[in-house]
Amino acid sequence: MAPSATSTALPTPPYTTSPDLSPHDGASPRPPSARRLSPHPILDRPHLERTLLAAGLRVSEAHLESFYGYLHVRGYESAWEDVVADLTAPKSAPGRRRPSLPRAFLRHLLRREENGGGRAFASLSLGLSSATTSAAGDTTKLVLATADGHAIEAVMMRHAGGRNTACVSSQVGCAMGCTFCATGTMGLRGSLNTGEILEQLVWLERTTGEKVRNVVFMGMGEPLDNYDAVVAACRSMINRHSFALGHGKVTVSTVGIVHAMRRFTADCPQVNLALSLHAPNEEMRRKIVPTAKRFELRRMVEALEGHSQVAEAQQGRGMGMSRRRRRAMIEYIMLTGPTSSFACAHQLGQLVENKKIMVNLIPYNSTDVRDTLSCPPIEDMLNFRDIVATYGVLCTIRRTMGADIAGACGQLVKAKERKQRQRQSQQQQGVEKTLQAIVDIEDGPMLRPLTKAPVTILLQERVSHTSKDSGSRGREGGGG
Repeated sequence: MAPSATSTALPTPPYTTSPDLSPHDGASPRPPSARRLSPHPILDRPHLERTLLAAGLRVSEAHLESFYGYLHVRGYESAWEDVVADLTAPKSAPGRRRPSLPRAFLRHLLRREENGGGRAFASLSLGLSSATTSAAGDTTKLVLATADGHAIEAVMMRHAGGRNTACVSSQVGCAMGCTFCATGTMGLRGSLNTGEILEQLVWLERTTGEKVRNVVFMGMGEPLDNYDAVVAACRSMINRHSFALGHGKVTVSTVGIVHAMRRFTADCPQVNLALSLHAPNEEMRRKIVPTAKRFELRRMVEALEGHSQVAEAQQGRGMGMSRRRRRAMIEYIMLTGPTSSFACAHQLGQLVENKKIMVNLIPYNSTDVRDTLSCPPIEDMLNFRDIVATYGVLCTIRRTMGADIAGACGQLVKAKERKQRQRQSQQQQGVEKTLQAIVDIEDGPMLRPLTKAPVTILLQERVSHTSKDSGSRGREGGGG
């Protein structure tokens, strides 16, 4: 008998909240209020730099790099006062090797909020609510509490050879409204700051005792809808003074915000970019993703190919980027129905033919949403993969992990809220963290393709298909 999943619940540290009722100008149907946190996570470097500027303090880039490098080596200890006390201790005092930093900067780190408020900064602002590990031991899921009472999710996925991949959230909820996604049905409740994104890595490493080797932004939220915080987090992840992940070890996934994709290519060419796609033609896509009308499929693929081209050019100039890693991919969600038909496989292959874009097929995991959807049989997915591959495209099927713990992004949070409502209706006290079924998080940016099945029949079908539909490329769903 296989062991059951294990769960650990820890108390959440007390925090205070300063609500801001100013409206958010994003695309959410119910705009959330801007978030003000006290204390603020010190890992939110853009916020720290803004406060230094407001205080009239000039701190050099070298001093900031030394400071954040020191924090990383120290492990982001929770006792913030101890961290600053160590930095301010006389050089003759015993202790760890520490950088020399301006006294005014150190005093700024210890400052308190105005009007008798609490401390302004903290090593960690998130609290660990629960941790659950799958029976197979390959996946650990954390529920983390923000300082203003929201719940977010982070996952550690373990692969052979110690290749641990962290899946992180970028927002609380999401404004994109995808009909099959648990997070999409929550609406946007707020965007995480840079520190809250990075703290997910800290908590995953601290909870599991293992080193994060890869990061994927495939948890809650649309990363490019929280652009500045995500870019700053990516830069910190690949910064050799802090998390020091290699170039190509971080992947950002998007539903296709074209102007943000192009901007991201200019700002972060070292980071992989993934396009989450649900249908290979406009008609089908718009039925599944409400925001699809804003961005044409053709322009999305052009922006994705542009990212691959810029990354390849930098590789050619020897800018420390591995030639073996592709920088752009499509994550195609496999849903039972027309979008997984053989006709759609041909359309998808034609969409990326002769482009340096790989395709990763994502088996759908059912979530607690209104639409009743399911995943096709594995045989159909293998055939779909092989049809796409006939167009000269590297196409893989993602391996799902941790099927016995809560998983598809936002699913755990929604389950928790539903359970809380049920308990309240029964007039019971307290809130219990509830873990339910299925992890469905990306299996790392560059999965090797599975052993291919014979494709003779599929090649014949491609010839038949193209002869029938040569005038309707990428427009019809067809049937398989």
